[in-house]
Amino acid sequence: MTAANALRLAVLVLLVALVVHPQWFEVFFAPLAPEGGPVMYERASLLSLSLNHLGLVFAASGAATLVAVALAILVTRPAGAAFRPLARSIANMGQTFPPVAVLALAVPSLGFGSGPTLVALFLYGLLPILENAITGLTNLPRATMEAARGIGLSRWQSLTRVEIPLALPVILTGIRLSVVIALATATIGSTVAARTLGEVIIAGLLTNNTAFVLQGGLIVGLFAVLIYDAMGQIEALLVHSARI
Repeated sequence: MTAANALRLAVLVLLVALVVHPQWFEVFFAPLAPEGGPVMYERASLLSLSLNHLGLVFAASGAATLVAVALAILVTRPAGAAFRPLARSIANMGQTFPPVAVLALAVPSLGFGSGPTLVALFLYGLLPILENAITGLTNLPRATMEAARGIGLSRWQSLTRVEIPLALPVILTGIRLSVVIALATATIGSTVAARTLGEVIIAGLLTNNTAFVLQGGLIVGLFAVLIYDAMGQIEALLVHSARI
């Protein structure tokens, strides 16, 4: 086992232990808790909050990926090239509009809970995926595209068999960035009663309990590191496969 793999395994074991058996770490968090106050967050299961947090992130990121890649395909076709500035403007708007504002605007129509959080994560995750998908689909090797036309591939066949596979590593980079952004942003969903790890952080801030804040932040950070690394490994494999 390489040092990198050993480090990945150690981080994974630490994360699982912290989520499943948080009481094992009480001695480490105790100095950060207020005198006489609780050390470990016990109002809800950290495992349940983690699963809900990840569920929101992957649901929103999945929807953002489908919409962003579809838009990128549309605006990189000759018939849709005129819509490229509009698509980029919409994605930029979603990125620059504060997630807290999206939550506030979505609550009256969607109510409290996961709905507003999903909307905020979806809008916030569009831009990285769209920009990378457009970049990947517009910077393909000219010789490869000419070869695809030369062997008689239709536009659909060229897209599915040549363009998307070649652009996939670049697209995956955008998805990886979007997912990591969503992991962090999802914590604010607890301000509108979404069940996320932000619940632990907010409880710590409200009670001046640094132990709670560190627990929530550490779990989110470990998830971000592991997911970012895992998607990076997949991306590297795709790049290697494309070169063979």
